[in-house]
Amino acid sequence: MIRRLLVSTALAGAGALAARGAWTALRANPPGGSKLWERVNHRGETLTLLEGPAYTLGAATATVLAPGVPARVKAAAVVATVGGGTFGAIDDLRETGKSKGLRGHLGELARGHVTTGGLKVLGIGATGLVAALLVPSHRDRADSGVVVRLLGGAADTLVSGAVVAGSANLMNLFDLRPGRAIKVMLLFAPAASGAAGGRLVAIACGAGAGLLPVDLAEKAMLGDTGANAAGALLGTAAVTGLGRGGQLAVLAVVGGLTLASEKVSFTKVIARTPVLRELDMLGRRPA
Repeated sequence: MIRRLLVSTALAGAGALAARGAWTALRANPPGGSKLWERVNHRGETLTLLEGPAYTLGAATATVLAPGVPARVKAAAVVATVGGGTFGAIDDLRETGKSKGLRGHLGELARGHVTTGGLKVLGIGATGLVAALLVPSHRDRADSGVVVRLLGGAADTLVSGAVVAGSANLMNLFDLRPGRAIKVMLLFAPAASGAAGGRLVAIACGAGAGLLPVDLAEKAMLGDTGANAAGALLGTAAVTGLGRGGQLAVLAVVGGLTLASEKVSFTKVIARTPVLRELDMLGRRPA
């Protein structure tokens, strides 16, 4: 147990160092120039979206170098993280269409309009499925017969892919106030003491913690790039460590919260709930 905690702590530290290193490098040489990444926050102040690429690069790098994580799991995590970050960046930098939320993007796709938001939904869905195919299967060994095994495998892949993609989308819904999305990530830190999946959680949380100071200071934000990457990485950790039942439970929670977000503002719920409000404001400037 102590050894696992030490390993998880070391991996979290590696994620933090990698993310901070990427942040420093990107700030010194922003791709396309610093203006490309500038946005106005909820206060009307200018900040940068470079935190998102820094998170994506840092988390992916730490994953590749992580000891004790099977090669296929590393590949799945990198595909999910980089995929989430890449399609998130397209939406961050080249946003088209006025639709918001998953329902809005799917509605545009149904009408034949491919917006950057719709492209993100399709792209993260595809990379989520690739990640699901790479992660070793958790199918029930009691299954018998070729057809049953094939159908079971296809169903498991779809569920796992939905967990990865759904987690990427859900994390993005929390990136509306300084530090909020990273604080949500850190809620999963207790799961970092597990095996391969736990090590991915440690990296995801560590990379977020390394960038939390600049996020809370309102100098930068994750944007779709970082939030989608973080959610996808945590989703990959979930499908790596959980069996069919556990993944279905995660999918139910992710799906329920995503549907709820179409009707209810998370920001308003947090503001009305004392404990959540205090956690949300922890380390932030007064509103």
